[in-house]
Amino acid sequence: MHNPSALVTGASRGIGREIALSLARYGFDILINYSGNKAAAMSAASECVQAASLSGRTIRTVAIQADIGDSASRNRLMMEARRWSPALHLLVNNAGIAPAERADILEGSEASFDRVLAVNLKAPYFLSQLAAKWMLEGTPADSTPPPDRRADARWQPKIINISSVSAYAASINRGEYCVSKAGLSMVTALFSQRLAAHGINVFEIRPGVITTDMTEAVKEKYDTLIAEGLTPIPRWGSPSDVARAVIAIAEGAFPFSTGEVLNVDGGFHLRKL
Repeated sequence: MHNPSALVTGASRGIGREIALSLARYGFDILINYSGNKAAAMSAASECVQAASLSGRTIRTVAIQADIGDSASRNRLMMEARRWSPALHLLVNNAGIAPAERADILEGSEASFDRVLAVNLKAPYFLSQLAAKWMLEGTPADSTPPPDRRADARWQPKIINISSVSAYAASINRGEYCVSKAGLSMVTALFSQRLAAHGINVFEIRPGVITTDMTEAVKEKYDTLIAEGLTPIPRWGSPSDVARAVIAIAEGAFPFSTGEVLNVDGGFHLRKL
């Protein structure tokens, strides 16, 4: 094994795809998890190999289908990941879904609540559990860094949760989404506390208004809000903005930090009078 390995959930599109591409450029072998669009996942895998090559690196990629909201599918994902790679150095819990239909919290359905929390909260909780146990097993001889790279922070295991400003900004027409992201912040706190003594740091990246297919339906709304001063930095965020934060963590920019929240939101979190 010549490269550290990273598992990115929901990596066939949007933010996850950009994270996978950025990690590939940085020399990670990439495990791409996807839910249903095999063609997009295979395309992302191919682009990762090309991106790494343009950076002078040779990496491996694999695309693994799994509905991470389902326990059996989630466990199969990790078993297949273990067969593909002797060790895991980075888990990026990126996959997330919005409610199929935005509904006032007085009308929202239990089925929608269950589905959104299964993917956005339950899945990263238990994937982190499985990944942490794997990371704690020790480092097999064939997954140790070469002698000249043993100070390379990419090989130090880490977990990154991609949450949202919806962890604290209430949207009453998608309450289940907000609850899932607020819960994910506690997942970060819990696992960072549990794993710090073992040298596994855990981080939360909290994006704001990012250009993805999930936000396409509300583009006009947020165009207006941004123009009216919603964010001090007056533009939409891009998936690459989020990916840059992932790379900063992956390369060891914060060795004495864990449980930290990185806001990638154009300053939305700032309060002003």
